[in-house]
This record gives sequence, C-alpha cells and structure tokens, in this order.
Amino acid sequence: MTRVLAGYTDRISVCPGETIAFKVSAEDGASSYRASLVRLHCLDSHRDGPGLQEEVVPCAFDGVHPARHQPIHIGSCAVVDGGPAVARLRSFSIAAMIWPTLRKDEDQVIASASGGEGGFALALDPGGRLTLSFSNGSRLTLKQPLLLREWVLVAASYDEQSGLAALHATPANTHAGYFPPEHLSGVVEAGLATGGEGTLVLAAGRDSQQRFVHHFNGKIDSPRLTDSALPVEALRRIVADPFDPERSAHVIGAWDFAQEMGRETIVDLSPNRLDGRLVNMPTRAMKGWNWSGRWQDWKHAPQEYGAIHFHDDDLSDCRWETDFTFTIPADLPSGFYAAKLESTGDPEHVVFFVRAPRGRPGAKAAFLASTATYMAYGNYRVMNRSNLYEMYLGQLPELVESDLFLNARPQYGDSLYATHNDGSGISIATRLRPIVNMRPNTTLSAFNDDGWILGWFKALGLEVDIITDEDLHNEGLALLSDYRLVITGNHPEYVSTRMWDAFQAFLDRGGRLMYLGGNGFYWRIAYHSEVPGVLELRRTEDGPRPWEAEPGEYTMSFNGEYGGLWRRAGRPPNGLIGVGFTASGFDISSYYRRTPESADPRVRFIFEGVEDEIIGNFGLAGGAAAGQEIDRYDRSLGSPPHALVVARSEDHTEEMMVAKEDMPATNYIIGGTENPLVHADMTFFETPNGGAVFSTGSITWAASLPYNGFDNNVSRVTANVFRRFVDPAPFVLPRREAVEAQAP
Repeated sequence: MTRVLAGYTDRISVCPGETIAFKVSAEDGASSYRASLVRLHCLDSHRDGPGLQEEVVPCAFDGVHPARHQPIHIGSCAVVDGGPAVARLRSFSIAAMIWPTLRKDEDQVIASASGGEGGFALALDPGGRLTLSFSNGSRLTLKQPLLLREWVLVAASYDEQSGLAALHATPANTHAGYFPPEHLSGVVEAGLATGGEGTLVLAAGRDSQQRFVHHFNGKIDSPRLTDSALPVEALRRIVADPFDPERSAHVIGAWDFAQEMGRETIVDLSPNRLDGRLVNMPTRAMKGWNWSGRWQDWKHAPQEYGAIHFHDDDLSDCRWETDFTFTIPADLPSGFYAAKLESTGDPEHVVFFVRAPRGRPGAKAAFLASTATYMAYGNYRVMNRSNLYEMYLGQLPELVESDLFLNARPQYGDSLYATHNDGSGISIATRLRPIVNMRPNTTLSAFNDDGWILGWFKALGLEVDIITDEDLHNEGLALLSDYRLVITGNHPEYVSTRMWDAFQAFLDRGGRLMYLGGNGFYWRIAYHSEVPGVLELRRTEDGPRPWEAEPGEYTMSFNGEYGGLWRRAGRPPNGLIGVGFTASGFDISSYYRRTPESADPRVRFIFEGVEDEIIGNFGLAGGAAAGQEIDRYDRSLGSPPHALVVARSEDHTEEMMVAKEDMPATNYIIGGTENPLVHADMTFFETPNGGAVFSTGSITWAASLPYNGFDNNVSRVTANVFRRFVDPAPFVLPRREAVEAQAP
C-alpha cells in the first residue's frame, strides 16, 4: 500500500500554550481522514529492536476531518507589481544579461507581462533560441540557439506607432566570432504591449489562472524595462548603467539583485521604485556577467554579484491552507510527537516536537533533535536516481514505502544532496513542505536512529526535555542554560554559527555535552532571517559532496558567511567535541576496544559495571556500534590535549574509507584495513567551571543501544555517563603537569 495523505506544520517545535497549524493534502479522491495525536517513543520497527512505539494521546483534533487536495507549485520567479507604470506601456524595450542552463521541450520565459487584452513574453523556445511573443500570437524568433552557461545580452523592443518589433542577442564571449551577435526585426500585430494590472514577471510566465508557468532555468542579471523602443546599443548602456544620462529618462525599471541580498525582495533603482518579490526562493549571491574573478565574496564586490539563479524546481513553501490547529496543553510532556493521519493506505505521521514550558525545564537534561540535519536530508532520493548508489553503500539499497512515494512526486522537492534539473546543486532546504522521510520507518537514519535514543531514555526511565536545532539557533545560550546536560542525536551534521557559539559558551560555563553521533558539527549552514524553517548550505572546496558551488559562490546569501566545512572555516569540530569526521563506509560496522586510558581514575565512572574489553560488537545498523560515519581524536585539529581516548574502534573493512579532506593526494591507502586514520575514538574531557564532554564518534552507536532489550555494554556506558553528567558535582580540569606526565 501507499499513503494518500501528506502534511506539514507551520512550526517545528512548540511549548505548552503555543499553537501549531497542520496543513494536509489528500490524493486519489480521499474525502476524509482520521487524525489523532501520538507521542513517538521509538521510530523504527527493526526486527531485532523494540519496534515502533507510539502512544496515543487524547487531544482536541482527534476525529474525522474532511480531506482535500492541495497542489504544490514549484519553480521560482520574481514578481513586480508595476501598476500603471507597466500597464500603460504601449511601446517598450526590455533587456537583461542571462546565463541559461537548461534546454526544455517548452518555452522558458525570461520576462513577461500579461493580463487583460495585451502582453508579451521574452523567452527561450524549445530549441534554446531567443523569442519574443505577444498575447495575440505574433512572434519573432532568432535562428541560433543560445549557448548554455554563457552570458549573453538579450533585448527586445516594440514600437506601437510603427508596429516594429526587434529582438537581439549578443554573447559576452563570441569565441573568436564563432557566435556573433544576432538581430531580427519586423512589423507585427502586437495589440497592447502589456495591459492588465501591470505585473511584470521575471523568470516565468503566467497561465489563464494566473499561475506561474514556463519557468526559466539559469541566471538573470540587471534586467531593465523602458517606455520606448530603444536601439540595442542604448539598451546595452542602460544594462551597464541605468543612469546613463542620455537614456535614463526612458527607464521604467532597473533591478539590482545585489541589494537586499538576504531578503525576498528585489530592488528597483529607477525613480519608480518598482521593487519586487521573489517566489520560491531562487539562489542569490550569484556572480554576475561582469564577475572579474578578483573577488570570492559578494560582500566585497556586490556590483559583481548582481545575478539570481532561477530553477523550475525551486520550492521554499507549499503555501497550503491550514486544516486544523492544536494548542499545546500545559501538562503535555516534552517529546517527539506526530499528528497521525489515516485514510486508505499507509498512515501519514506529521512530526513535530514539544518542548518544556519556557524557562521551566522539566528535566536536568535536554535531547537536541537534529532538525537542521533532518531538513538537509529531507526528501532524500539519491538512491532512486544514482546508478552508483549500490557501490557507494557497499550493499544493495533497501527502498521503503516513503522512497517509492517520493519517487512518484518530484513536486515535493529534493534534499541538499541532490541537484536541480539544470545540474546545479540544491543549496536551500525548507520544512514548509511534507518531509516524507522525517517519519517513522523511513530510510532517513538521522531521524529514525534518534528514535533508538528516545527508546533508550524510556526503557531506562531517564528524564529529558526535547529541544531542536531551530530553537538553539533562535535562542542560543539562553536555551541551553536551562539544562545541566545536552545530548545530541546520532548525526548532528549541519550547524549554524549561532548554534556552534551557543554550544561553546554552554561548555565554557560548565555545561555537559554527550555527543552520541558521528560526522557531527561538519557543514556550516545559515537560517533565513525572515522565513522560519528555511536554511542555506554552500558545498565548497572540500568534504564528500554530491555537488559543489561554482567558484566565487562559496559565501552564503542568507547571512554573508563563508559556507562549506567548519574545518575549512578554521573551526574543526575536534576543538568543540574532542573528535572530528575521519571516515565513512556503509557495508558493515565494527566495535570498540578499550584503551589503557580507560583505566584512568578520571573516567572510572564511564565503565562502572562494564568488565568487557570489547564494546559494541552488536547493533541494529551494520551489526556493531562503530560504523557508517566515524570520528577521530586529533591534536593537529584541535582535540583538547587533556582529553582521554577511552576506546577505539578497529577491524574496519576496505569500504570504510578515510575522509576526503584527509587525502591531500589520491592514493590506494584509503580503506579501513590500511589507513591508520580510520577508527572511531570514544573520548572524554573536562571543560572549565565543572563541565565535561563525552563523544562516541560513530553514527551507529545509537543503533546498538536497543540490542538485547537495552541490556548491553553500549547502553551501560551511555547510562553511566548520563547519570554522572546530570550529577551537579563538578568535574575538575586536570593539571597540565599531570597530563603531560602521563603522555606517551
């Protein structure tokens, strides 16, 4: 069976007294569905684990609701409500620099104005040729297709009095005359040039129902609109300088995409101030047609970053209407929750997180749900598309219902591991859409494996509150200060600067941190300042990456920070959590062996009741506790000198390969049987003011917790650390002399 329902919420976490809105869409003619509230205690029905555990909680929205289909309109564009300044145009010129990236079997509109009795569209036809069309069917088309990924000046004009229309394209690089400028003109029956309410749309057209269609794929820079038919040389000058004294009087709109960079607004430089708005968040901070290569950061030379990259599959918000709301009762415990929606087929779980009342924590410990990572992997479907995915995993990919559901619905958008239809990387993730794999029993291990940690809390009776990445980004240290201990999930990979700084301040003030994961604190992200639930990533010059940003486009548009790896930003995670990413492999996992340092009195509490030398030679992910993605202690990367490596993994396979950033040159020695860097380090160290950090350095650690009904040495070690870390007794930083005396 497959589900017929999908949904999302307006907020990802809520406190008691706050209200969350649920947005639901149905397919296959479903007329109603039943909704109930469930608390999720364990998220995966692995045959050797505790199984999916959900507890029904009575609530106000429990019952049958009418179903309806809510469409998703993907594709980005810019909309300028020009009013009379555009609607009254009878003659006009429009020009821009463009960088097309895709051929399609339909027109791709660069600019359009339509409505009422008139309208025009400047577009690329299915052959990639520049075309100017009018609403009455008149059309001019150049002969030569434009080159992909080459800048070209495109211009069109129409003179009402003579009926003469003109179309022009001048490549910025003619490749020694191989692609000369092309010009075409002729008398046409155009009718009204614009008409309607005077709305200009860049990068899309509109259909009869005013929906955006025929989206353009590529960059647009310096679009200009005038109120008369100007010759191309005049338009060229206006594109370069809209204040050209001879022609500026004719300029109706001259948009500068380098302004208001972190917002959804485009700025008009003309006296008309026809500022516009962006739809579905195309990619900004793109180098423009005049990029010199001297600058790598848009803040240093904004005049060279005047381009926006539009895509026909951009999606920032489904904009579905609300179907029901829920105000969190004062007595609802903090936890993972979902609105469970049931109709025909498999149920849909619309997941959200309930926090403790603000300023009144319910526990001494908080579990940080890795919502940024959940979003980054949201609607991950690389396994459905890549011919090499089986080799990447070292085993056959296992597809579940959510993968098949996603595969049939490209309109739900993709993950930060995918590329747009034109091959450029997807750099913006949103939760304002159904994230189909942030559900129980899916292949998103970052989410489902965190469910085993939840199940472990419940099985051992350990009290924790739930907080999220988004909460931490928004509230910073104040959020963490409510707690003595913060526990991460199995894969907290994506971290903003505010999150990082909050963690550092928390530890400096004596907080305790249990990092129960691998490859954490790895990629730097930025949250949008005006649109909650949207984040940005630039995959830059290093790290395992399915795509990489163009040279000169490594700086994020949302906040102006350099993107990519935290390690390349000068902050290796080793300095924060003691370890950092060292290797990945997805065939089978391995185990830890205790080191002589595990006998140090400073860490005696970790192994109380554990006599085993081997830790975690069992588990639900690859069969052991050290696997998939693992971290190592490394002084050269900032691991604290007084940290103790209390256990180290060994016996990894050739499929567990050293991190790309640790290979300055290619070689054969990259696998777990040969490369000395391929091991996970279980690490402990004290921090100032009585705090401490415990790191496992492995994604699959969490998957070993449930083994044997949570009665195993991984569970015991983790519980020992938990109980000591919530104990108010301070940890004491060891004296430097003592540490150096014990150094090998």
